[in-house]
Amino acid sequence: MRFEMAPLAIESATSERTAFIRRTYAHLAGAILAFTLLEVALFKFLAPAFPALDQALQTFVRSQISQLVVLLAFIGVSFLARYWASNGGSATMQYAGLGLFVVAQAVIFVPILYIAIHYFSPTILLQAAILTLSLFAGLTAVVFITGKDFSFMASILMIASFLMLGIVLCVVALSLTTGFQPGWYFSMGIAIFGVMLAAGFILYDTSNIMLHFRTDQHVAASLELFSSVAYLFFQILRILMLTQSRD
Repeated sequence: MRFEMAPLAIESATSERTAFIRRTYAHLAGAILAFTLLEVALFKFLAPAFPALDQALQTFVRSQISQLVVLLAFIGVSFLARYWASNGGSATMQYAGLGLFVVAQAVIFVPILYIAIHYFSPTILLQAAILTLSLFAGLTAVVFITGKDFSFMASILMIASFLMLGIVLCVVALSLTTGFQPGWYFSMGIAIFGVMLAAGFILYDTSNIMLHFRTDQHVAASLELFSSVAYLFFQILRILMLTQSRD
């Protein structure tokens, strides 16, 4: 029996396209909620161990290794989501991938969230979340209002991602071999570059959802968006922490 793939969102009836977009953003909201609840659970579970882990967590966050871990997760899941989208990965695989990535991100974010809460202020998380959602909403509105196809950014974003990866790898290698520690301006520059990279991916991802995803690919689409939003939040939080540490 021949299997017929769902049509592209842009080629579907308005009602089908609207339903696809709603499913995508509902899954994104669900992923963000699950991430938040997991962080609350992890902090309650790990609370007794935090005093003993304090120095290790500080070292991890201050080093570029945290940047490397989050960047590798971001790049990896972006390619995975696009692979699923273009090769028709099963819904089960896509849900498993989304769930696994949310759990992985919740674990990866524990160190920076711990430092933000204990050495800055819990309100810094709220500030980072508001800035992240505001920028995400603005970028999303640009794509939906203009209808512009940002797929031309694919090669630019790939080059920028590997440039960022190369810079971070060089800094990690230098720090491990010579004890080199990047200064405040370098760290701020990397964080700003990360925000620009995440913003570019949000434009690209949103454009793909509108124009190049099929109407049955809402899970892969939400996974790709969640990856970009999580990376954006990470970099904005770093900028706020760097700014306050400079004051």
